[in-house]
Amino acid sequence: MDAINEPVPIKRNGKATRPPSERHANGRLGRKTRTVTQDIQELGGLAREMAQEKVEQLRTSASEFCEEGRDKAQQVERSFEEFVRQQPLKSVLIAAGVGMLLGGFWMRR
Repeated sequence: MDAINEPVPIKRNGKATRPPSERHANGRLGRKTRTVTQDIQELGGLAREMAQEKVEQLRTSASEFCEEGRDKAQQVERSFEEFVRQQPLKSVLIAAGVGMLLGGFWMRR
């Protein structure tokens, strides 16, 4: 019973051919498939470009943050050195106090 709904091949010159409507539908399907494939490839290319741009932006931002952190650390180091130069006795007493605290914690363990 299913054979009733199937297209019957037309024989011309002893060769079986598909009906024109089926050939036309297959052609349209092939063209649509190629178009969809091209669109998908184009979207993939665009997505790749956007991802590369974002990675570059993140890389630039990370470099800037790293540079800012390095600058801040150098500023802290310079201020610490300046404090030690201006108040050497106070600096030694603070260092001794910190050493005693750390030593006390170390001995408790």
